[in-house]
Amino acid sequence: MRPRQWIIVLCTAALLAPCVMAIAQAQDPATPQTPSSVPTPTASTSKPAKKKYSHADDFLIRGTVFNDKALSAPGVQLRIRRAGDRKFRWESYTNSRGEFAVRVPQGSAYEMVVRAKGFTEQTRTIDAKSGGNEQSIAFRLEPAMGGKK
Repeated sequence: MRPRQWIIVLCTAALLAPCVMAIAQAQDPATPQTPSSVPTPTASTSKPAKKKYSHADDFLIRGTVFNDKALSAPGVQLRIRRAGDRKFRWESYTNSRGEFAVRVPQGSAYEMVVRAKGFTEQTRTIDAKSGGNEQSIAFRLEPAMGGKK
Protein backbone atom coordinates (compact mmCIF):
# COMPACT_ATOMS: atom_id res chain seq x y z
CA MET A 1 0.00 0.00 0.00
CA ARG A 2 1.03 3.51 -0.60
CA PRO A 3 1.57 5.91 2.32
CA ARG A 4 -1.46 7.99 1.32
CA GLN A 5 -3.71 4.90 1.50
CA TRP A 6 -2.39 4.10 5.00
CA ILE A 7 -3.27 7.61 6.17
CA ILE A 8 -6.83 7.23 4.88
CA VAL A 9 -7.20 3.82 6.61
CA LEU A 10 -5.82 5.14 9.91
CA CYS A 11 -8.04 8.27 9.83
CA THR A 12 -11.13 6.19 9.07
CA ALA A 13 -10.33 3.80 11.93
CA ALA A 14 -9.80 6.71 14.32
CA LEU A 15 -13.14 8.25 13.36
CA LEU A 16 -15.09 5.00 13.66
CA ALA A 17 -13.53 3.75 16.92
CA PRO A 18 -15.86 5.71 19.29
CA CYS A 19 -18.92 4.54 17.33
CA VAL A 20 -17.82 0.91 17.46
CA MET A 21 -17.16 1.15 21.22
CA ALA A 22 -20.61 2.70 21.86
CA ILE A 23 -22.33 -0.04 19.84
CA ALA A 24 -20.40 -2.75 21.68
CA GLN A 25 -21.33 -1.30 25.08
CA ALA A 26 -24.98 -0.96 24.09
CA GLN A 27 -25.13 -4.63 23.08
CA ASP A 28 -23.74 -5.88 26.40
CA PRO A 29 -26.49 -7.21 28.66
CA ALA A 30 -27.17 -4.86 31.53
CA THR A 31 -26.43 -6.16 34.96
CA PRO A 32 -29.58 -6.22 37.08
CA GLN A 33 -29.48 -4.00 40.13
CA THR A 34 -30.36 -5.47 43.46
CA PRO A 35 -32.70 -3.54 45.74
CA SER A 36 -29.84 -2.93 48.18
CA SER A 37 -27.75 -1.18 45.51
CA VAL A 38 -30.53 1.24 44.53
CA PRO A 39 -30.13 4.48 46.48
CA THR A 40 -33.16 5.45 48.50
CA PRO A 41 -33.98 9.14 48.72
CA THR A 42 -33.98 10.64 52.17
CA ALA A 43 -36.83 12.78 53.40
CA SER A 44 -34.65 15.88 53.74
CA THR A 45 -33.32 15.83 50.17
CA SER A 46 -36.37 14.64 48.27
CA LYS A 47 -38.91 17.13 46.96
CA PRO A 48 -42.46 16.26 46.04
CA ALA A 49 -42.77 15.76 42.30
CA LYS A 50 -44.55 18.62 40.59
CA LYS A 51 -47.59 17.61 38.63
CA LYS A 52 -47.52 18.90 35.07
CA TYR A 53 -50.52 21.05 34.21
CA SER A 54 -52.17 20.52 30.86
CA HIS A 55 -54.08 23.35 29.21
CA ALA A 56 -56.11 20.90 27.13
CA ASP A 57 -59.24 21.38 29.26
CA ASP A 58 -58.92 25.14 29.82
CA PHE A 59 -61.53 27.71 28.82
CA LEU A 60 -60.29 30.42 26.45
CA ILE A 61 -61.59 33.95 26.83
CA ARG A 62 -60.60 36.11 23.90
CA GLY A 63 -61.74 39.35 22.42
CA THR A 64 -61.03 42.92 21.41
CA VAL A 65 -61.31 46.24 23.22
CA PHE A 66 -62.34 49.34 21.25
CA ASN A 67 -62.31 52.97 22.38
CA ASP A 68 -65.18 55.45 22.00
CA LYS A 69 -64.14 56.22 18.40
CA ALA A 70 -64.33 52.52 17.42
CA LEU A 71 -60.53 52.21 17.21
CA SER A 72 -58.63 49.38 18.87
CA ALA A 73 -57.40 50.18 22.35
CA PRO A 74 -53.89 48.86 23.10
CA GLY A 75 -52.58 48.52 26.66
CA VAL A 76 -55.96 48.13 28.37
CA GLN A 77 -55.81 46.20 31.65
CA LEU A 78 -57.91 43.04 31.99
CA ARG A 79 -58.44 41.35 35.36
CA ILE A 80 -60.34 38.10 35.90
CA ARG A 81 -61.64 36.42 39.05
CA ARG A 82 -64.10 33.68 39.87
CA ALA A 83 -67.61 34.97 40.48
CA GLY A 84 -68.01 35.62 44.19
CA ASP A 85 -64.26 35.89 44.89
CA ARG A 86 -62.64 39.13 45.97
CA LYS A 87 -59.12 38.46 44.69
CA PHE A 88 -58.28 38.69 41.00
CA ARG A 89 -56.41 35.55 39.88
CA TRP A 90 -55.60 36.41 36.25
CA GLU A 91 -54.37 39.66 34.73
CA SER A 92 -53.47 40.61 31.19
CA TYR A 93 -53.24 43.58 28.84
CA THR A 94 -54.45 44.07 25.28
CA ASN A 95 -51.84 43.92 22.54
CA SER A 96 -51.12 46.60 19.92
CA ARG A 97 -54.31 45.65 18.05
CA GLY A 98 -56.50 45.80 21.16
CA GLU A 99 -56.84 41.99 21.30
CA PHE A 100 -56.48 39.67 24.26
CA ALA A 101 -56.65 35.96 25.09
CA VAL A 102 -56.68 34.45 28.59
CA ARG A 103 -56.96 30.78 29.63
CA VAL A 104 -58.88 29.89 32.79
CA PRO A 105 -59.98 26.52 34.20
CA GLN A 106 -63.38 25.29 33.04
CA GLY A 107 -66.28 24.74 35.40
CA SER A 108 -66.78 28.18 36.97
CA ALA A 109 -68.34 31.53 36.28
CA TYR A 110 -65.87 34.40 35.97
CA GLU A 111 -66.00 38.18 36.19
CA MET A 112 -63.80 40.16 33.81
CA VAL A 113 -63.01 43.79 34.61
CA VAL A 114 -61.66 46.05 31.86
CA ARG A 115 -59.90 49.21 32.97
CA ALA A 116 -58.29 52.03 30.95
CA LYS A 117 -57.25 55.54 31.91
CA GLY A 118 -59.89 58.14 31.03
CA PHE A 119 -62.64 55.53 30.55
CA THR A 120 -65.21 53.97 32.87
CA GLU A 121 -64.48 50.52 34.23
CA GLN A 122 -66.57 47.73 32.69
CA THR A 123 -67.41 44.33 34.13
CA ARG A 124 -68.71 41.26 32.28
CA THR A 125 -69.69 37.84 33.57
CA ILE A 126 -68.43 34.82 31.64
CA ASP A 127 -69.95 31.36 32.07
CA ALA A 128 -67.34 28.62 31.65
CA LYS A 129 -69.50 25.88 33.20
CA SER A 130 -71.21 24.37 30.20
CA GLY A 131 -70.89 24.32 26.46
CA GLY A 132 -67.76 24.93 24.40
CA ASN A 133 -64.29 25.71 25.54
CA GLU A 134 -64.00 29.34 24.42
CA GLN A 135 -65.90 32.61 24.33
CA SER A 136 -65.29 35.76 22.30
CA ILE A 137 -66.06 39.17 23.79
CA ALA A 138 -65.90 42.74 22.48
CA PHE A 139 -65.70 45.75 24.77
CA ARG A 140 -66.44 49.33 23.74
CA LEU A 141 -64.96 51.76 26.22
CA GLU A 142 -66.99 54.77 27.29
CA PRO A 143 -65.34 58.05 28.34
CA ALA A 144 -65.42 58.76 32.05
CA MET A 145 -67.34 61.82 33.20
CA GLY A 146 -64.85 64.60 33.86
CA GLY A 147 -61.96 62.36 32.81
CA LYS A 148 -59.26 63.12 30.27
CA LYS A 149 -59.44 61.61 26.81
